[in-house]
Amino acid sequence: MQKTLLLDRTVWDLVLDINGNIACATEPYSIAQDVASAVRTFTGECWYDTSQGVPYWQQILGQWPPMILVKSRIEQTALTVPGVKAATCDFLQFDNRQLTGRILITDSDGNESEASF
Repeated sequence: MQKTLLLDRTVWDLVLDINGNIACATEPYSIAQDVASAVRTFTGECWYDTSQGVPYWQQILGQWPPMILVKSRIEQTALTVPGVKAATCDFLQFDNRQLTGRILITDSDGNESEASF
């Protein structure tokens, strides 16, 4: 069973449980949240593994790449999350200099969920 720290969906920060402890999320939500975190990460941002993340600086921001390339990079990053069997970026939008989207995820147990970023 995969667990991750539960993040508030609005501010993307830690949440406390009813006892005042840092809350944890479990599958299948934990996988969807980990995918959302992975696609929000810029390549090189994680000091412990600089290969993680989406190449926003290198291939996306400040350029006009085709949306299919952006979707592909996001899907590739989603597939690096443990437990993710399939990922499809079915919505992607550049609006007011902000990239947002949704990824449909199938985990290794066959559960389907979605992650927004």
